[in-house]
Amino acid sequence: MSVSSASTTFVDRHIGARRQADVETMLKAVGYDSVDSLVDTAVPNVIRQETALRLQDALSEVEVLTELRLLAGKNKTAVQLIGQGYYDTVTPPVIRRNILESP
Repeated sequence: MSVSSASTTFVDRHIGARRQADVETMLKAVGYDSVDSLVDTAVPNVIRQETALRLQDALSEVEVLTELRLLAGKNKTAVQLIGQGYYDTVTPPVIRRNILESP
């Protein structure tokens, strides 16, 4: 199976064999004649969906990362309240050092 460095979509880089020669090599390795027979064996009938899913067009990985960065930019740093309200207790030094002082 070949991987193109110019691929920009997640599907192109992660879905597996796309060329017929690659598919045939994979099927031979697992002992099946067709992808349909492999799926018939691997996926139980009770969980199959016969109708097509209504999905919106996929975004490229670059577009998704851009959206995720914009979403992450909305995060706000809040005041940490770890250990607040605990008094008259002895906190072991290892807990104080590894959790409370360096969260």
